[in-house]
Amino acid sequence: MPHMTPKERIFTALSHREADRVPFVLALTLHGAKELGLTIRQYFSSAANVVEAQIRMQQRYGHDALIGFSYAAAEYEAWGGEAIFVEDGPPNSGEPIFKNLEALDHLEVPRIEACPELQTSLEIIRQLKSRAGNGIPILGVVLSPFSLPVMQLGFDLYLDLLYGDRERFWLLMAANQVFATAWANAQLEAGATALAYYDPLASPSMIPMDLYRETGFKVACDTLKQISGPTITNLASGSTLGVIDLIAQTGTQAIGVSSLEDLVELKSRCAGRLGVVGNLNGLAMVRWTAKETEQAVREALVKGAPGGGFVLSDNHGELPWGVPDEVIGTLAETVRTWGQYPAGSDHA
Repeated sequence: MPHMTPKERIFTALSHREADRVPFVLALTLHGAKELGLTIRQYFSSAANVVEAQIRMQQRYGHDALIGFSYAAAEYEAWGGEAIFVEDGPPNSGEPIFKNLEALDHLEVPRIEACPELQTSLEIIRQLKSRAGNGIPILGVVLSPFSLPVMQLGFDLYLDLLYGDRERFWLLMAANQVFATAWANAQLEAGATALAYYDPLASPSMIPMDLYRETGFKVACDTLKQISGPTITNLASGSTLGVIDLIAQTGTQAIGVSSLEDLVELKSRCAGRLGVVGNLNGLAMVRWTAKETEQAVREALVKGAPGGGFVLSDNHGELPWGVPDEVIGTLAETVRTWGQYPAGSDHA
C-alpha cells in the first residue's frame, strides 16, 4: 500500500478501512514543557512555546496528529475562574465560580475574544497550521456543556442541580452550549482538523444511564450538530461499553475508550458506527519497562487494528507528566515496526 500522510492515515482508519499502518496519537500536552526546559506555567504562557515543542516531538516520535490544546481549566478561566498550576501535572480549576444555584439565574456567556487563555490556544492552532500544513491533523479540545459544570459548581452542587432543579439545569446547559459551540467553531476556523469533545460525566462510571439519557445525551446531540467539524467523544478514561449505543447516536465520529475494557469487544460494539481511539493505560505507562511497553502496544494492535476503525492512543487523552521519554519512544517505535496490517503479528 502506498505511504500515507498522517491525515490520510487517520481519516482512512476512522472511515473503517485499513490504512498503510495503524495511526497513533500521542497527547503530549505537558511533555512540551520538559522538551523546552520550562515550568508548566511558563510553557503554556506562550503560543510559540507550545508550537515549537509540539513540532519537535512530532518529528521525533512520528505520531499522526498535533495537539492544539493547552489545558482544560482554560475554559473555566474564561468563565472567571482561576487555574491552579502545579509542577508535575495539568493545571487544575480552582474554587467553583458559582456558589449557589440562584447564581445561575443571571448567567452571562463569556466571549471567546475576551479570554486571553483561549486566544493563546487559538494562536497555537494557527501557528501549528502554518508550520505543519495540511498533511498532519491538528486536534483541538472542547469541554462538553454537560461536564463543564463540575468545574463551575463543584460536584456536590452540580448533583443538587441535576437531581433537584431541572429548570436551572437547562438554563446552565443553554449558556454552556452557546459557549462550547462558539469555542469549538473558533478552533476549527483557526485551523483545527477535528475536536476532542471531552464528556467524562457521560461515562457509566460517573452517572446512571437513565439520568444521562434524560440530560447529557440530549445536550450532546444538540451541541454536536452545531459544531462544524468532526469530533471524537472522550470520556477521560471512564468506562464506555454501557454508553456506546447512545454515543453513536450523537453525531460524533469516534470514541476514546477505557483501558479497563477489552478492545475486541469495543471494536465489535462500535463497528461501522464509531471509530475507536485508545486504550493504553496512561497511569501504568509511568512505570512500564521497554518490554512491557512493546507488549502492551502489540496487544492493542492485534485486538484493535483489524478492519480499520482504530487509532492507538492512551485511554485518557493526555499522557501523564511522569511517563518517561524512553517509554514514549518505545511506544512509537513499536507502532512503526508492528503497525502494518495484520498489525501486531510476527509477519507484520
